[in-house]
This record gives sequence, structure tokens and C-alpha cells, in this order.
Amino acid sequence: MISRAIAVAFALALAVQAGAQCRQALALGLDVSGSVSVADHALQMGGLAEALETPEIAGAFLAISNAPVSLAIYEWSGSTDQKLLVPWTRVTSAEILGDIAATLRDAPRRRAQSGTAIGDAIGFGLALLADEPECERRTLDISGDGRSNLGRALGPQRDLALAQDVTINGLVIAADAPLVSRPARTELERLRQYYLAEVVVGRDAFVETATSFDDFARAMQRKLLRELFVPVSAEIQR
Repeated sequence: MISRAIAVAFALALAVQAGAQCRQALALGLDVSGSVSVADHALQMGGLAEALETPEIAGAFLAISNAPVSLAIYEWSGSTDQKLLVPWTRVTSAEILGDIAATLRDAPRRRAQSGTAIGDAIGFGLALLADEPECERRTLDISGDGRSNLGRALGPQRDLALAQDVTINGLVIAADAPLVSRPARTELERLRQYYLAEVVVGRDAFVETATSFDDFARAMQRKLLRELFVPVSAEIQR
């Protein structure tokens, strides 16, 4: 197994050769549908902020100084309810990550549309990513605690992502926590399988799980590390 340090060094060499200005555009879509309480919303925003401020995540974002990651973050709920929280931002310093984290912690729990429209959340994310065409890799993340129940069908949105060479990853959150019963654990696994079958698509696509909104920070850290390093490692191993 090739170490992360070697992987990063190799990626830096590739970036220098290619003259890349942006190695990855990463759009994060956060579920704020009716099933997400005020407390859950605070845990979700605070968990993402905490993840962005950890030294390991900051190191992943800043590993290749001449080919930064471009980051955007939005909320989603019903079919016409998506709100941009952080516009496209080139992450070139820990201070920028700190500013993004502060924005997330200050984000109020607004009144959102009812329903869970994952297809429309994907559509909004794909439109965002179309604004960052010069990035070498484009990734969309959809976090949620339930299945889509209205809005655009998921299949055509996944096909569009493939056509645009966008990878969609997922982070599923247990609706009933803690996971002390077999039915609760079974339901989380069913939601993970649903995301695998109906939501995620593209190169190296995967689904991360959070056993509760309290677990969101840990799950987000794991997901970000995997997204920001796996493509490099896979390239080397081939």
C-alpha cells in the first residue's frame, strides 16, 4: 500500500506537469428536510465545520498548493428548495477553511419545504459543478437521512452526472439514534443500500454512514479523507 505522503508527492508532480489550476471541485449538499430537527441541523452544520478544521482534513485540502480544491456547500429539502451557503471558494489556506466553518456554524435553521427531493438536490449540485469546468475532477456529495419521495427521478440525474464525468458520493444518517436495536441498524443498512443503488454513481463512488447526527463530524471526516486522497492513490496503483 502506497503511503499518503508518496501519493501526495506524485500528485504534486502530475499537477506541475499539467499546469492544473484546480485539482477538484467538491460540492456538498446537506439535507435540511422536515425530518431534520433544529438540534440535528446544528449538529450537521457544526459537524461539517469541525471536520473542515481538523489538521488532517486541512492537510488534505492544502496538500497541493498549485492545484487547490474548489469547495461549495448548499442545503436542500423539497423539489424547489435549495440554498447556497458557501459559493465556490478555492481553498488555499487554513484561514479560508476557518472562515467557511464559521459560516456554517452561524447558518440558521430556516423553515424548509416539506419532502425529500434527492433528484432535485442532485440537479442543483450538477448545475453548481458546471460553473467549475476547469477543475480536473468534479465531485458531488449528498448527505441525507431518508429516501427521495418527490421531485425529479433519480435515474436521469445519475445519467447526467455520468455524462458530465461527475462522481456522486453519499453520506447517510441514521434517522433513529442511538442504534441500539436490530430494526434501527437494519434500517440504516437499507438506507445505505438505497443510496448505493439509486444515488451514487461515477468513478470511485461510495457511501459513508453516520450512526446519528452526533456521529456526523466523524463520518464527514472519513468521507472527505477518502474523497481527497483515493483518486490519487488509485492513479498510482494503476
